[in-house]
Amino acid sequence: MSDIAIEIRGLRKTFGDFTAVADIDLPVLTGEVFGFLGPNGAGKTTTIGMLLGLIHPTAGTIKVLGKTVTPHKTQVLKRVGALMGAPAFVPYLSAEKNLKLVAKLYPQVDQKRINAVIELVNLDHAGKRKAAKFSKGMKQRLGLAAALLHKPDLVILDEPSSGLDPNGQREFRTVIRRLADQGVTVFLSSHGLAEVEAICDRVAVLNAGKIVALDAVATLLATDPAVDMRFADVVSAEKALSTLPNVSITINDNNLNIRGASSEAILSTLFAHAVVPTTFTPLTNKLEDLFASLTHAV
Repeated sequence: MSDIAIEIRGLRKTFGDFTAVADIDLPVLTGEVFGFLGPNGAGKTTTIGMLLGLIHPTAGTIKVLGKTVTPHKTQVLKRVGALMGAPAFVPYLSAEKNLKLVAKLYPQVDQKRINAVIELVNLDHAGKRKAAKFSKGMKQRLGLAAALLHKPDLVILDEPSSGLDPNGQREFRTVIRRLADQGVTVFLSSHGLAEVEAICDRVAVLNAGKIVALDAVATLLATDPAVDMRFADVVSAEKALSTLPNVSITINDNNLNIRGASSEAILSTLFAHAVVPTTFTPLTNKLEDLFASLTHAV
């Protein structure tokens, strides 16, 4: 099996004069949970559409599970499961009977497999219950069960936990980790930054059609260090720290929040200017903060 589940090279999609996706390169490793982030209009859904062969690229290549999508779409999609937004089911049928309908698309799927995916998504207690009685979180997990019926090697999820309450989000995260533990590659597009930070191995951030960050979550968070400091003379402190390149300084009374420079660089600069802080507190970065800085959110 290849070490790369998704390999995107020079991918571009234009609609008239508008460039939705601008020459991106993106590798997704086999067996990882990969987060695909970006603000509305960044090009995420267009990229996923090209991954699934629903949209034809203007330029570039996409390989999914070792095969180029455009000429081999049917072969590729046999090994891919997808959940795009809110799934639709026959409301008066049970979860099990809804899955039996979907299973008609896959001759290899038997009752044993239906039972297995119902258990995998934590719906074994509700398999006989009508879908109309399900909460939104349960419906999303039933949608995921349908996407997993044919034992895909890759699962693509576009905003799967949108609108779920905290319990529903937690249950969905548990299922995704179970998939990863079974060796399934998960490609997760989400606005739930805390969710992505909790479960993804690596993330890419897309902004205005371009990849602006791509790395392990921990590595990305370490690239934007931040500290809170208090000073008796905040004006002198700000003047000294403003000499550091690419630093962001926020003033709140006698406190400064400094981003973009290491603790060592900050302290060295202060001491060189004979400025001593009264308190010094390194901050733990969150993906939300990094996302805001990369996409210029305010």
